Amino acid sequence: MLEILGTFAGNALSLPGILGLGFGMMTRQLYLAGVIGGLVGILESLIFSGFHLAEIGTLELTLSVLVGIVAGMIGCMIRRKGATV
Repeated sequence: MLEILGTFAGNALSLPGILGLGFGMMTRQLYLAGVIGGLVGILESLIFSGFHLAEIGTLELTLSVLVGIVAGMIGCMIRRKGATV
């Protein structure tokens, strides 16, 4: 259980969380922000595995993509709400 929580927190504070939020704030389209966040999650997994597909863990890739999607959508919602205030 601690390994899953550590992986989740590591991804939230790493590239998928930070870049997903930043890229999400660049668009107002929620689906596009989610797609970009997911791509950042995949790219982060590839970078940290040394671009070897055999070394990417399923759990790490799944959590990385999910964190990227959620962060991108949150960034998009921040932009939408900030633009209406």
